Amino acid sequence: MERTIIKEQQLDEERALYHLQHGDVVRCVFAGPADGESALKEARDIRVEDTQFSLRYPLWHVQGFEMTKTRMDEKTRAAIWYATDGKIRSCLMDGVKAVRECRNIELADCRIHSAEFGWKSDGITLKDTEIESEYLFLDAKKIKLERVKMKGKYSFQYVDGLEITDSELDTKDAFWHSRNVTVRNSTIKGEYLAWFSDGLTLIDCTIIGTQPLCYCTNLKMINCKMVDADLAFEYSDADAEIIGHIDSVKNPRSGKIVADSVGEIIRSDAVMECTGEVIIRA
Repeated sequence: MERTIIKEQQLDEERALYHLQHGDVVRCVFAGPADGESALKEARDIRVEDTQFSLRYPLWHVQGFEMTKTRMDEKTRAAIWYATDGKIRSCLMDGVKAVRECRNIELADCRIHSAEFGWKSDGITLKDTEIESEYLFLDAKKIKLERVKMKGKYSFQYVDGLEITDSELDTKDAFWHSRNVTVRNSTIKGEYLAWFSDGLTLIDCTIIGTQPLCYCTNLKMINCKMVDADLAFEYSDADAEIIGHIDSVKNPRSGKIVADSVGEIIRSDAVMECTGEVIIRA
């Protein structure tokens, strides 16, 4: 099928390439005094390469797209919404709310700075990517992160179905109310990790920060380390194998927590029956 080529143009009007089909956008700039929105809305089967975006809402309702070596600056608000089946490679994304309610989007080798990234999306994959997002993947499902370095605050809240591998997470209230999350060979730094989570599995991970893993159900930890972790496991159902020391464990609801040493085991002021075992290796 013959493709439409849009090359080395500057476009700033409203809906500049609305419903573009089977098209390639190469070395273009979306910016200018007309300040138009929704440049590629409702596009189908498009490729965007080496292009600059500085206008709002460029890729809404797009079906089937590839975007490579492209920059979306901070003026590119809400860049990709309601889009499906996309591949994003070697891109810089700096606009707020960059991805929302999207499905089957793969991002690789990207640099992203976007508050509220990935909300209510399904089937998003990040690989070899750095991302900073205050609220990352709220209420999303079937998410995969591989070799990702991220910085955030309230990450992965209400997510259902998440796999993280070989990554570094610097976050705060991560995984609150999450379901069916597996994290492997990763470092997670932050306060109040994974409260109210259900089905969280941590394998070969390092957990850093205060009051982690409270009010959890179906929590599993295999060959993990805990650093500066005090008041851990309060009211949680946990099967945890910890290598090294835990600063303190408080009122685990059920299950078994095994560690080389525990600074303090607190069993007081519980508001429910707490039968969880804390076992120190001989």
